[in-house]
Order: sequence, then structure tokens, then C-alpha cells
Amino acid sequence: MTSHTINERGMSRKIDDSPWLDHDQANSLASIRLFCFPYVGGGSWIYRGWSDYAGKEIEIIPLALPGRDKRLWEQPYSSLSPLIGALAEVLPQDKPFAFFGHSMGALIAFELARELYQRGSELPLCLFASGASAPQIPRRSVSRHLLSDADLGVELRVLGGTPEEVLQDSGMMELFLPAIRADFAIGETYEYAQSNLLDCPIFVLHGDEDPETSRDEALAWRACTSSAFRVDTFHGGHFFLHAAKKSIVTLIKHELSALTQTAAQSETSVL
Repeated sequence: MTSHTINERGMSRKIDDSPWLDHDQANSLASIRLFCFPYVGGGSWIYRGWSDYAGKEIEIIPLALPGRDKRLWEQPYSSLSPLIGALAEVLPQDKPFAFFGHSMGALIAFELARELYQRGSELPLCLFASGASAPQIPRRSVSRHLLSDADLGVELRVLGGTPEEVLQDSGMMELFLPAIRADFAIGETYEYAQSNLLDCPIFVLHGDEDPETSRDEALAWRACTSSAFRVDTFHGGHFFLHAAKKSIVTLIKHELSALTQTAAQSETSVL
């Protein structure tokens, strides 16, 4: 894996300094940090309880994006480029880290990794891309971010992932729809730009009944990395990550352990 210098700003950042980072599951003694990126309309609550399965070696840090959770009243991003620029400025790099993103979160994680590469910053140990087509696959023609509130609510019910009590509560929908609409715009206006391959492993997680991503679209992530690659299939639809939470975190632990052992062996052989 290519080594990149950690910049001084990255070294000085602390988890509890930034509103972008949910530190409720922070574990300062962990040797690896896992940054977790949400799907459309999701917040840091998506990854609640992951630390129960992560063990003492992995620190779970969900990203807290504007327009949800404690940042509900902030303007959400509706375009990927400025969001990536903002994230690259606040991401701590004081210990080895990896990325996990589901659906929209996988796209954010991928483009953030590419931005770090362009800046000469440290790359993630690996990228876990869950429930998402490879970024070079053309976006679907449906423009959900342009739908009326009523039609967008229908789409959310079909997709699943949004609690029925929220869908039926007009007040709550009024609060959450701006972020949901902005998130859909991020994916639907995204334009893939050819660039250098990532020099870090990509591990793809795919739901065998996911109507949003076919297996071929999941396999297409292979073209995004010059390093290791694998697809693991889980039973379920687009939001399989909730039912498979324990299995997913176990897989993450296994891969990160293997990567750190390999890195330690490489350092030993050089010495």
C-alpha cells in the first residue's frame, strides 16, 4: 500500500472537537478508527450499537452530516463536491482508519478517499462499500430529489428503511424531507470522473434481494482499486445492514485484523 504523509492539521484534530463526528461510541484506546457514512436520510443512529460487536481494537465513529440528528437545523449538502471538501478538512488522521459507507455513504466514502489521495494524505486501510453500485455505473434515470413531497414519501415507503410512524407523521416528514431530498440530489447529480485507482482494498457488501444494486453493479467496484477486492453477499433488500449488523461488524473486524497483521509483518521484514 502506498504510504502518504499525515498532515499536521490532521494530526491535531480530535474527535470531540468537531460537530461532523459522532463520538458517542468513541474509544480512545482503540488502535483503528472506523468512519461510518450514512445512507440517504440516515443519521449517526444507523450505526448505534456497532461498538458492542467491534471489540476494544476498533473505534466506531459515524459521520454527523448537516440536516439530521444534532445538526437537524443546518442546511444539508445537495452536491457531493463541497461535502467532500468539508469532510477532508475535518477528518482526524491521528491513528489508522478505515471507511464504511452504505448506499449514498459508500459514494461519499469513495470520493473522500480519492480526495485524500489527491491531497497526499493518509489513505484508509480499506473501504467497505455496502449496498451501492460502483461509482462509474450510470445513475438511474429516476430523479427522486425532484419529486413532490407526497410522491417522495411514496418512494421512501417502497424503498423501506424509513419507519412507518415517521412516514405517517406530517410534522416529522416536514423536518426530515429537506435532508432526504438533498441526499437524493447528491447521488442523482453525481458525475464520475476518471482518476487514479485507489491503492487500498475495497470490500463490497451486497444484499441478494437489493432492488437498487445488482450483483454485477456491485462487482464493478473491482475497477476502482489496484489492491485487494472481494464481494460478500448478505440476505436481504437494500437495508440488509440492519438485520445483518453483527455479521457485518464481525466481517469488518476480520478484515481490519488481517490488514494490520500484514502491515506489521511488512514493517518487521523491512527492519
